[in-house]
Amino acid sequence: MTLLKAACVQVNASADMDQNIQTASDMVRDAANQGAKLICMPENVSMMEFGGENVIAKSFPQNEHPALHAFQALAQETNTWLLVGSLAVRLKNGKVANRSLLLNAQGEIAGQYDKIHLFDVDLPNGESYRESNTFNGGDQATLVQTPWGPLGMSVCYDVRFPYLYRDYGHNGAKILTVPAAFTRPTGQAHWEVLLRARAIENGCFVIAPAQCGEHKGGRQTYGHSLIIDPWGKILSEGGDDPCVLVYELDMDEVDSAHGKVPSLTHDRPYQLSK
Repeated sequence: MTLLKAACVQVNASADMDQNIQTASDMVRDAANQGAKLICMPENVSMMEFGGENVIAKSFPQNEHPALHAFQALAQETNTWLLVGSLAVRLKNGKVANRSLLLNAQGEIAGQYDKIHLFDVDLPNGESYRESNTFNGGDQATLVQTPWGPLGMSVCYDVRFPYLYRDYGHNGAKILTVPAAFTRPTGQAHWEVLLRARAIENGCFVIAPAQCGEHKGGRQTYGHSLIIDPWGKILSEGGDDPCVLVYELDMDEVDSAHGKVPSLTHDRPYQLSK
C-alpha cells in the first residue's frame, strides 16, 4: 500500500506579493506540521493583481522571481513536494507565462507547466477577462514522476478541456493537479462537476487548490478547494474562506478504479460524419 498525505492551501491573495508569500508560506508550514508530503497552492498564489499592465509590471523572469526563491527554500525547510500553483513569469516577448511549478523536497524544479488554455470571456454579471492580452498560452503538457506516481499538471481553465487529462491518463498519471482562481459565478455552476468528471474519466486523484474571496478590482473567486478520489468521491472540500485541507490518499485506489471501469483501454478511433 502506497499512502500519500496531500494538502490544498486555499488563500485570498492580494496585490502585495511579499504579504502573499508570507501568508502562503505559513499555511504550507501548517500543512507540513500535519504530516502532508505533497502540498498544493492555487493559481496566482503570489499575486492577484488587477489589469494586464499591472500584472506585467509586477512579473519577473523565472530565475529572478522572489516567490519562486521563497518557495524553493520553503520546500527544503519543510521537506515536502510543493506545487506552486502558478506565478506570473515574464517572457522575452513582453508577455507573461501563467506558470505552474512543482518543486521536490530539495527545492528543485521537478516540473513546470504553462497554462495552455486562456480565459477570454464576457460574463453576464459584467465581468470581462482577456487573458490572451497579457499571457502567452503554453503548448506543452507536463507529466512529472513523483514518489507516489506520475502527476499531470494543469491550471484553472484547462479543466474544461478533457483531452488534456485524457492524455495524462493514457500515460499513467495517478494524480492530476488543477490550481485555480475560478470566478464565483462559474465556480458555483461548474467547479465541482468538472473536477469530479476529470477524476472519474481517468481514474486519478484530483487535487485542486483555489483562490477565494474578493480581490483587487472587485474580482471574486470561488474557493471550495477539492481533493477527489479516482472514483469521483470528494474526500475534502474547502469553503469560502482561506483554509488548509489535508487528507491521506491510498494510491492503490487508482489501480482499483481502473480495474472497475477500464475505460482508458477502450478508446477507439472514429470519423465524424456531417
